Amino acid sequence: MPTSRNGLRRKIWVAFILQAAAISFAAVLGVYGASAVLKHVLIQQALQQEAAHYWQRLQANPGADVPDTYNMTGYLVPAGGSADKVPANIRELPVGFHSLSRAQGGSLVLVEQDGRGHRLYLLFKQEQVDSLAFWFGMAPLAIVLVVIYVIAWSTYRASKRAVSPVIWLASQVQRWDPKRPESAILRPENLPTDVEGETLVLASSLHDFASRIESFVERERDFTRDASHELRTPLTVIRVAGDMMAGDESLSPMARKALGRIQGAGRDMEALIEAFLILAREGDTGLPDDDFDVCDVVREEVDKARLLLAGKPIEIRCVQEQAFHLHAPARVLSVLLGNLLRNACHYTDAGSITVTVRRGSISVADTGVGMSPEELARVFEPFFRAGDRKKDGQGIGLSIVQRLSQRYGWPVRLESEPGRGTTATVSFPNHRPAA
Repeated sequence: MPTSRNGLRRKIWVAFILQAAAISFAAVLGVYGASAVLKHVLIQQALQQEAAHYWQRLQANPGADVPDTYNMTGYLVPAGGSADKVPANIRELPVGFHSLSRAQGGSLVLVEQDGRGHRLYLLFKQEQVDSLAFWFGMAPLAIVLVVIYVIAWSTYRASKRAVSPVIWLASQVQRWDPKRPESAILRPENLPTDVEGETLVLASSLHDFASRIESFVERERDFTRDASHELRTPLTVIRVAGDMMAGDESLSPMARKALGRIQGAGRDMEALIEAFLILAREGDTGLPDDDFDVCDVVREEVDKARLLLAGKPIEIRCVQEQAFHLHAPARVLSVLLGNLLRNACHYTDAGSITVTVRRGSISVADTGVGMSPEELARVFEPFFRAGDRKKDGQGIGLSIVQRLSQRYGWPVRLESEPGRGTTATVSFPNHRPAA
């Protein structure tokens, strides 16, 4: 089951821990306050009442003894008499209630004086106060905290059982392969017995959703397979027939020109179909990864591009500054580079097209019509055509280039000036130097 730091079970556990800690803090604070009240209010009141009672006794009986019990000790200093019997640490205390520090004896002291000048000292032992505070404060507090923790733990266990079906459902969905979601586990007969209520509704909805995804994935896979076969077959027939007709020397110039356009359109269509079939398979192109020399692919695509320049005063050349290897489907690089070259050929009427291979990058530079900054900002939009829109082309070549570059992590950058040409550079972060 999921054990991530942000899991539902962990959040519930943290919530109960924080709740128990907050209640414990409040209970301790309350007991501490009660202890302070016990020391400074109740005991003071008791000592004052004891002093008032003694003054009454002393008035009725001048020889009445001062209070002297287990917890309290009293001292009386008659008017004008000596205070030698009074402990030195309280002898000089003024009239009122005093709390002595432990260094001074740690007692609570009440000093009173009647109208005749008699002074009474009453001492309440601090250790007795602490003992009372413990037995009437800390001991009940400990019992209360134990009860709180037991209740919190029991509530957590009940909450965990309540959310366990949701956690189980999340763990099953987490293990799904997006291409092949295993919806069978969410069939009603396969669900645990504790899956009920809203969780049962959620499981049923996810089962239906996953079943539809499986159907869509299977339909997409069938379409891609069928399209790959059925679309290539007639294009192959067209290409072969065109090559045979091109060998007929009796064709008129007009017919040969029309044949050239047919062959060019066929090549463009083949490239588009190849690109669409690759992009149609999300995450899986159906093509094997190979270790290949990039220069081999570049030379092959440059040779194909020469067919597009028939009759144009354009020189196309390949410059190999530093070779490197890639581990990827070679066909993907062919489609990407082929689209860049076709775009350069379509928008260049004279001059040159140069393909340069450097370590980790390929650049295609032409001397064509170029683009303005506004056109350059929109050049990757599907069906957008910069420059002379009367030229052949569908306006999706650079869009395909961008999608392939994003799929494989090969950043593409364009630089262009109107009337001076365009340079497209594709970088390959994961390249390897050639042996």
